Amino acid sequence: MNEQWVELYYSRGIYPVISSFLRALLGWLPFSFGDILYGAVVIWLLIKGVKLLRTAFNKQFYRGEFKSFLQRLIIWVLSIYICFNVLWGINYNRKGISGQLGLSTGEYSVTDLKNLNAALLQKVNESNTQLLQSVPIGMKSYQIIDRSKQAYQAAEKKYPFLNYHPPSIKSSLWGWLGNYVGFLGYYNPFTGEGQVNTTVPSFVQPFTNCHEIAHQLGYAKESEANFVGYLAATNSKDPDFQYSAYLELFIYANSNLFYTDSLAAKEFGKKLLPAVKSDLKNLRQFYKRHRNPIEPVVRWIYGAYLQNNQQPSGILSYEEVTSFMIAYQKKYGKI
Repeated sequence: MNEQWVELYYSRGIYPVISSFLRALLGWLPFSFGDILYGAVVIWLLIKGVKLLRTAFNKQFYRGEFKSFLQRLIIWVLSIYICFNVLWGINYNRKGISGQLGLSTGEYSVTDLKNLNAALLQKVNESNTQLLQSVPIGMKSYQIIDRSKQAYQAAEKKYPFLNYHPPSIKSSLWGWLGNYVGFLGYYNPFTGEGQVNTTVPSFVQPFTNCHEIAHQLGYAKESEANFVGYLAATNSKDPDFQYSAYLELFIYANSNLFYTDSLAAKEFGKKLLPAVKSDLKNLRQFYKRHRNPIEPVVRWIYGAYLQNNQQPSGILSYEEVTSFMIAYQKKYGKI
């Protein structure tokens, strides 16, 4: 697809109407309708699967029946695929945030990475200090959700294309399951809702909220959603949001630097404040407690999904936000 046509006619034309309608239709519900919908689909598939296996085991599955079942399955899958693309998926082919801000993303040097790590390190430590001084008691999940909407209202004043109305960001009913399969949040293109896992450590949630809202606004690629989420969170007046965004981006940038200069990456890590190191330690322990054999399989499946949607790096696409950050830093002289 021509990315300029997609950007002009779909991402800025058709899609905002679709997404606004879906958010207005279901956003008022205090629970995630999308979670219930997905749960019902999984239960239905399990029931159908059991019946199919039972029929096959009893040798009552005739050739004609199998052919009919296969045809219905193909039609069902194709229908979902078409709906997915019409309702949201075409956004994978848009020009996106780099075009809107005039950023030249692409290759960068080790020096660029070090400069970004240094800038993010300073921001992480400063925001953490401010957070500890101003908000000794962290916000509740419902407060984070409400303030994520406010963060986009603030960002819209600087970036009008980040208009987020009506809002529809909710706590996922399957957050406990997300801890075992490795998701912090997800966007449901069939209901327009953004779901956030609110069972993870609270300092992770502000950035996750902003990331999922970015998906709702049509930034489909994970690197773009990360960068748009960063823009929104850092425009917030809440130190929780600033700290969450700077820490997340530091993790990505530091990981990228580790691939090329592990010693430099470790040195930057050592300069984090003790409170920041404590948060990272708690996060690692949280993930360790929920580690299981299923998660790598889910990550592989999700990685394959990303690769089939204009993100050849798969699960590592999230880390490509570093390219946007460096381009932004070069253009504006700051982060």
